[in-house]
Amino acid sequence: MLEPDRPFNVLLPQGFPAMVAPADNPLTEASVTMGKALFFDKRLSRDGTVSCASCHFPELAFSDTVARSVGVDGRLGMRNAAPLINLAWHNAYFRDGGVPTLEQQVIAPVHDPLEMDYSITRAAADLRYQEPYYTLSQRAFGKPMEAWQLTRALAAYERTLVSGWSRYDRDRNGDASALSESERRGMELFRSEALNCTACHDGFDLSDHGYHNIGQYLNYADPGRERITLNPSDNGKFKTPTLRNVARTGPYMHNGSLPTLEAVVDFFATGGLPHANRAPEMQSFALSAEEKADLIAFLHALNDERLIDQVP
Repeated sequence: MLEPDRPFNVLLPQGFPAMVAPADNPLTEASVTMGKALFFDKRLSRDGTVSCASCHFPELAFSDTVARSVGVDGRLGMRNAAPLINLAWHNAYFRDGGVPTLEQQVIAPVHDPLEMDYSITRAAADLRYQEPYYTLSQRAFGKPMEAWQLTRALAAYERTLVSGWSRYDRDRNGDASALSESERRGMELFRSEALNCTACHDGFDLSDHGYHNIGQYLNYADPGRERITLNPSDNGKFKTPTLRNVARTGPYMHNGSLPTLEAVVDFFATGGLPHANRAPEMQSFALSAEEKADLIAFLHALNDERLIDQVP
């Protein structure tokens, strides 16, 4: 007889909004455990060489170390692998916002010929009667795994990847000793009108989850949001990334073209190139060497001090 399934209680940081899972995909112990197993399973790829974790490393806030991740047969992905954190509060996914739900999002890398180059339906059939999937799917969904259960289990696991336990958070929640003097000066710069970082990087996730052209290029090889909307006014716009764990998630930008935080700060100091769609918030600024070091020190204080993965 199967052990009964139970709700999975996600630990949320102080000050975070409530997490609301879809009615057809509640977080349960069996579903998130099944999703974690799938996340690390290379059998979701055509040749059994690539898993979700091959491009999203837990110790790097579920991001990668390279500009574009390597898929089956050594093929390079289309864009830099974004960190998979606080996804439960997003209203669209991928750097162009082209997918509205996590359940749909998990299908794309499996089917993408540059990534896993396989089929959700075939992967589910391959693993349906393999353990632990057979038992976990029976517990979570009342039947052996098919594509529907596979996508929901993966999405359920990804919703549990919560980031919000940094020294910045401790300071925000009243621990005056959490930040060094340099980091505190960097935070003041970050919040200053001169730098205007909080125009896009604010709130509990340090992102407005909107789409902006920052003037990285005059002619974008990747059209960004325009790829989805077909609206020329969206050319070169990409979703604002969270700055949580940003010191762990380089290289940066949609194409991984900036290797370090120092390079990122230097780029933003220029105000960007005069693209027709460049965000009005992009303004040039000047920093002394000490101010730049302080700002980067603050960005390091956004790293979580505990594991992001909550699933045993």
